[in-house]
Amino acid sequence: MNIFSWIIFGLLAGVIAHLIDPNPAQGGIVGTIILGVLGALVGGFIANLLFEISVTGFNFTSFAIAVLGSLLLLFLSRALRRV
Repeated sequence: MNIFSWIIFGLLAGVIAHLIDPNPAQGGIVGTIILGVLGALVGGFIANLLFEISVTGFNFTSFAIAVLGSLLLLFLSRALRRV
């Protein structure tokens, strides 16, 4: 995927993660894109490590991995802020 595809993919994954998360969103549109792209990277790394599944493009599996990775990042960032 090229950089534009990653931005759109990250935006969609970040928006879905923010909709699932009950806490208010922070960071605006740029933060949502960064959250989604980093979520795809983290989720892809973990899924590849544990299940040998990778983020390969715009498909349901990759999108679900990206959203789960984004939710994991949201959870970890909130947990670290409380400390």
